[in-house]
Amino acid sequence: MLVLAPPVLAQTALIPAGSMPEAGSMPASKINVKYTEFRLPNGLTVILHEDHSVPIATVNMWYHVGSARERPGRTGFAHLFEHLMFMGSGHVKPGEFDEWLERAGGENNGSTENDRTNYYINVPSNSLELALFLESDRMGYLLDTMSPQVVDAQRDVVKNERRQSIENRPYGVADEVLGAMLFPEGHPYHWPVIGYMQDLTAASYEDVVAFFKKYYTPSNASLVVAGDIDSAKTRQLVEKWFGDVKPGPAPEPMTMPGVALTGVQKKTITDRVQLPRLYLAWVTPAHFAPADAALDLVADTLAGGKNSRLYKRLVYDLQIAQDVSAFQQSQQLASAFQIVATPRPGHTVDELKKVIDEELGKLQTTEPTSHELERSINQIEASFYNRMERTGGFGGKGDQLNAYFTFTGDPDWFNEDLARYRAQSPSDVRAAAAQFLPLDKRVELTVEPEKKQ
Repeated sequence: MLVLAPPVLAQTALIPAGSMPEAGSMPASKINVKYTEFRLPNGLTVILHEDHSVPIATVNMWYHVGSARERPGRTGFAHLFEHLMFMGSGHVKPGEFDEWLERAGGENNGSTENDRTNYYINVPSNSLELALFLESDRMGYLLDTMSPQVVDAQRDVVKNERRQSIENRPYGVADEVLGAMLFPEGHPYHWPVIGYMQDLTAASYEDVVAFFKKYYTPSNASLVVAGDIDSAKTRQLVEKWFGDVKPGPAPEPMTMPGVALTGVQKKTITDRVQLPRLYLAWVTPAHFAPADAALDLVADTLAGGKNSRLYKRLVYDLQIAQDVSAFQQSQQLASAFQIVATPRPGHTVDELKKVIDEELGKLQTTEPTSHELERSINQIEASFYNRMERTGGFGGKGDQLNAYFTFTGDPDWFNEDLARYRAQSPSDVRAAAAQFLPLDKRVELTVEPEKKQ
């Protein structure tokens, strides 16, 4: 995954094609995202950023808890809470959260990953106080209205979402199987973010309340308010609405021994699909660790667009694949690098794997061309800058400030992030492919169509 989860970027002039200096000599284009940071007495970290380009403000809350904080037998809690957070709180009746925001011309959403759960509210800037009130009420008073009946109702919603996104979606179960193959029993990334069906069924109301009290505390969260705001007045509003939220102890730091594959793990599963699909996966360095950025460039060199090596050879030249993709899924404890390819009718996953391994071998022994590296870095920069054109929503500046604070401790890590890619050389890309994508230490998953009865 490029940059953060979600990826980032800023706004400055892009490097014209063909004019890129040698790696390591790239002139720094300073990205300036001014912010104010303070902490409330209850432990909540607050980050304010002014951007008066449009009359919109965003309230962006990150809770530093995701599915990795769950335990075997009780998976799916983090995602279940994403749903419960919209079901009313102490001073907001069920349905009023969305109703009041829609009336004000606002929007909101939430998402859950392994390492965090985040929520945003985008509103016209004259409705900022409404957004702050709603966000503070569900942080401080969610349990006032949560009941076993509410938990049961949202549990059923999540179960249905799991059916739609995993059981009943073509190739949907593949990611769940890959996670279980890459990470051993007991590892926080072993289970899917949405949880297992039997765990969702077994979760009690008391389990859910305990999870909220442990992880949904001010000291385990960070709030970004960004957009068309006045920082001094916004600070007063934040203190007004979040100041009475009761503090709670910060959860203990999460540690986990390193994970390494010692050989090739192969598995074949069936699904209700028309064509087979091949998944190759490796355990790779954690987000922001050395080689994380280089592996993003490896992924782009292999399958980042129609001129990439695998796409050109498999889809265009040999015409044996419907599609092919590659990506570095960056995560806090350990990342996963994947190559996914679907053969055309009449061809097999073994044909694809042979060509993929040939191209991997070439990249592991021969540096990519300067043109390939230039193209990859330019694409990453373009994605970076495009995301920074927005202040609110997933991936906008507000979200990115929160992401950088969560994973690095520094909200203004924009320049350092972009510099990771600008500093890469062709030899760095080759070395990352050779060291972290060995052909004899990986997961090989094949999804085959179910046989007709």
